[in-house]
Amino acid sequence: MSDRQAVWPQYLLPKGALTRFAGWVAGGRWGGITHAIVRRFVRKYQVNMAEAAQPDITAYASFNEFFTRALRPGARPLAESDYVCPVDGAISQLGAIEGDRIFQAKGHHYSTRALVGGDAEMAARYEGGHFATIYLSPRDYHRIHMPCDGRLRRMVHVPGELFSVNPATARGVPGLFARNERVVCEFDTPRGPMVLVLVGATIVGSMATVWHGVVNPPRPGTVRTWRYDDTPVTVRKGDEMGRFLLGSTVVLLFPRGTVAFNPQWAAERPVRLGEAMAQGQS
Repeated sequence: MSDRQAVWPQYLLPKGALTRFAGWVAGGRWGGITHAIVRRFVRKYQVNMAEAAQPDITAYASFNEFFTRALRPGARPLAESDYVCPVDGAISQLGAIEGDRIFQAKGHHYSTRALVGGDAEMAARYEGGHFATIYLSPRDYHRIHMPCDGRLRRMVHVPGELFSVNPATARGVPGLFARNERVVCEFDTPRGPMVLVLVGATIVGSMATVWHGVVNPPRPGTVRTWRYDDTPVTVRKGDEMGRFLLGSTVVLLFPRGTVAFNPQWAAERPVRLGEAMAQGQS
């Protein structure tokens, strides 16, 4: 069966209803039922609880508390690199942005402008630049951290679909990351602007940032923009900037000539928060 055939059922599923139900279940405090769900999840996905700040499953009152668990101090040291990996996960794709086109998977590209919610001015800053797409699997740590120091300029919540974002779906759904619901965060950094996109997916109950809290829900069906030019929000390299309540994907955008990726980075390679991602270019 081809990847395109495999994802056809997703077009028919009531993804919004499933996501709302999953968010309700994950946020519920069900006592022993919650602990049983978490215990089964840990076994199924081989989650390494020894890395958690709180390894005791029964200490988590809800599945969301478990899923967004903190790591113990020192579990993810930061590499001596200009840019560090912002998450645990696996590289979906990375490389050059060809004009306005970002490579998704064999046979599929999507536009930078579509990814950032139609903002032509923002998208133009990244034409011919660089991108990295990192997929977070269910077993991964689901907080997102800053790859470098940054001052937040704007945040945009873009409504969209809620397809799965696993590798098979990336190969089977055209324009996946520019179709799904997403939160676009643009920062000023010591080497110019940078975009960090949190991409939603099926049963991702919500996405949150440290400066705003939960961004979605609500889901009003229109693009929402917050500007921070007069409200300084600065996040240092390695600090948490957001989190997924149930997992997904991040996409990073950099302008032309500003970064050189770690030569060991390649599609499908597992990565960990804090490892060397890129060096800055003058």
